[in-house]
Amino acid sequence: MTETATSPREMGPAPSRRRITGALVLADGTVFEGVGFGASGRAVGEVCFNTAMTGYQEILTDPSYAAQIVCFTFPHIGNVGTNAEDIETATPAARGLIVKAAITEPSNYRNAQHLDIWLKRNRIVGLGGIDTRRLTRLIRENGMPNGVIAHDPTGSFDIPALKRDAANWPGLEGMDLAKDVTARQTWTLDETRWAWGKGYAALTKPRFNIVVIDYGVKRNILRSLASIGAKVTVVPANSSYDDIVRLKPDGVVLSNGPGDPAATGVYAGPVIRKLVDAGLPVFGICLGHQMLALALGAKTKKMHQGHHGANHPVKDLATGKVEIVSMNHGFTVDTSALPRGVKETHISLFDGSNCGLELEGRPVFSVQYHPEASPGPHDSQYLFDRFAKAMEKNR
Repeated sequence: MTETATSPREMGPAPSRRRITGALVLADGTVFEGVGFGASGRAVGEVCFNTAMTGYQEILTDPSYAAQIVCFTFPHIGNVGTNAEDIETATPAARGLIVKAAITEPSNYRNAQHLDIWLKRNRIVGLGGIDTRRLTRLIRENGMPNGVIAHDPTGSFDIPALKRDAANWPGLEGMDLAKDVTARQTWTLDETRWAWGKGYAALTKPRFNIVVIDYGVKRNILRSLASIGAKVTVVPANSSYDDIVRLKPDGVVLSNGPGDPAATGVYAGPVIRKLVDAGLPVFGICLGHQMLALALGAKTKKMHQGHHGANHPVKDLATGKVEIVSMNHGFTVDTSALPRGVKETHISLFDGSNCGLELEGRPVFSVQYHPEASPGPHDSQYLFDRFAKAMEKNR
């Protein structure tokens, strides 16, 4: 295939030196060719990069990555292998992953399965051997593109067709993806955080009854809630106000999740507003933070490149404290016109975007980042204790 000005190519090593079995084709015609692994086939989605140095299995199983293809900037992917404990949901939502080097052979005592085998079993397409630094710069400068990741062991690719698929995909704006990853029925969890040498433990004497609205919840959020003494009941994203209050919660958590918050907010926003008006303590995380903002009358907007990583500095405006946090979001709350009574509490030190809100005079607050980490630092786990205190005070 010849290159043209309208169809630039980012080539790996020449085919004479290696066999091309994988490709990433972006909507603008840019092509990255390399070596496919994991599942065969192709998948379309939004391409983003993640700067975390650990936790690739947690990242790939985070429901917030639904309809996204993740490019890892860290070079050693696969060295821990995979296991049944380091998952955030039983059905991975990420559509593909991209790495520079070949998958590292596992070298960890907790390894149960090679990453390549795990990817095949979870139908996730992988691509290696491309210039991930170039792709990351492209995303940084031009924003997160739509693309198609493809793996064919025969090396046969219809590049024009892949380009059309990428260009025709509508993108995440306007997509309600919470409905695709939410629980189909109400369920409970009593598993607390993982401890070295012990694994996960079971909560035996709960102090609180918390309902989590599942827009794509991560397991470690539920474990973190159990670790503050909460019986955790998870309900589907489209649960009604009556469905939730019937469970008599001491507090309600609005979970993380994928997609455009404005699309999910059409049905979720009015329910959240009723919960706030009822005087219940409410804690929003990531998408849940954005959903709370919408319910209170604020607006959200799409970000240029989003925040995806475990090394993001966030400032608490009340204390001046800077936390290093884990983030994964492509939309943000627009703080240009926050409603009266809604106060900004945290900001990103990377770009000044909003990272936290509270409703003055009410036990209602939210953060854009992930206090449960998994992966990431534990600087922000105190927020679960703050929620526990809010519930105690509200009794």
